[in-house]
Amino acid sequence: MCLSVPALVVSVNGDVAEVSVGGALFRAGLQMVENVSPGDYVLLHAGFAIQKISEDEAMSTLKLLRELDDVSGQ
Repeated sequence: MCLSVPALVVSVNGDVAEVSVGGALFRAGLQMVENVSPGDYVLLHAGFAIQKISEDEAMSTLKLLRELDDVSGQ
């Protein structure tokens, strides 16, 4: 099973973005998505942005991931 996580695009330099996941910064390849700008949200998988998503979708997904972490940590 593959898992992607929502990431906030901080900056874009060519086909590479700096993204934030939970405050940690990562590099993400942008070869699979078009028209990505700082402030956008993307799904990050294996170092690549694989899809642009809305802020609402990103927040909903992050909330669910936090809830799963809370349940599994008990």
